[in-house]
Amino acid sequence: MSVCIEFENVSYAYPLTKKAAVKQVSFQLETGKCYGIIGPNASGKTTICNLMRGLCPNFYNGTLKGKVIVCGKPMTEWDEAEISVRIGYVFQDPFAQVSGIKETVFEEIGMGLENLGVEQEEMMRRIVEIAKEVQVDHLLQKHPLALSGGQCQRVAFASVLALNSDIIVIDEPTSQLDPEGTEDVFEIISRLKAKGKTVIIAEHKVDLLAEYCDEMLVMADGRLLAKGETRAVLADPALEENGVQIPQVVQLANALAKAGKPLGAIPVNEKETMELLEQWRGGRDDGAGSK
Repeated sequence: MSVCIEFENVSYAYPLTKKAAVKQVSFQLETGKCYGIIGPNASGKTTICNLMRGLCPNFYNGTLKGKVIVCGKPMTEWDEAEISVRIGYVFQDPFAQVSGIKETVFEEIGMGLENLGVEQEEMMRRIVEIAKEVQVDHLLQKHPLALSGGQCQRVAFASVLALNSDIIVIDEPTSQLDPEGTEDVFEIISRLKAKGKTVIIAEHKVDLLAEYCDEMLVMADGRLLAKGETRAVLADPALEENGVQIPQVVQLANALAKAGKPLGAIPVNEKETMELLEQWRGGRDDGAGSK
């Protein structure tokens, strides 16, 4: 797979701050993979997302050292209009993403397409299609600022998906959603991955990230603590030592291992955990029966 985003020794500090939010971070992301970014509060997750999209320092100003490279070209060489289409961005606060100038959800979802000059018939088709996909088709005639937090989150998601970006960066996509809505969002993420999109998600709900993401990036105190295949990263005991939340099923496996009753592998979801527990119980029964 080709590299779509690369950080080369990147450090960044927001304006009027003495401490860098991100410190000497280097990594490469491959096209078509789904990445999760985890870490404690203030670990640098959102800043990493902002750097990928060029919001740091182009919008927030501040001091950037190192290079952020997108599709082989330094971020400094990208035109703002081009990068906004190449990389779709879902903000942590959905109300910050609403334009405030559109009267209906339909118009809000289609604003990016309108700016790109997409033909009206094609624009309408894509708006309706995306609205159904994120389950806001019943809200199309409502005013965007009259929505609940969860509804607004879905609309923000829809407005980004409508652009059909190759890379989608999502910062805390489920912060305003109930458990059912959260599952819906991750189903959409799964479909995006199946379409060959590159998806990067900063999220506290690490149990869901473990199930859907190919690789994980772990941030702690502005530094990249770990990066790699999801199962291998989450099995690292150093994560909890650095205040990083790990899935409950991994916690269970670690606890059993410490008690001298290892499962034989580290599960990343409930299904795998049940299968490993059945194998473990079966092995114990076989051992007891042979005595």
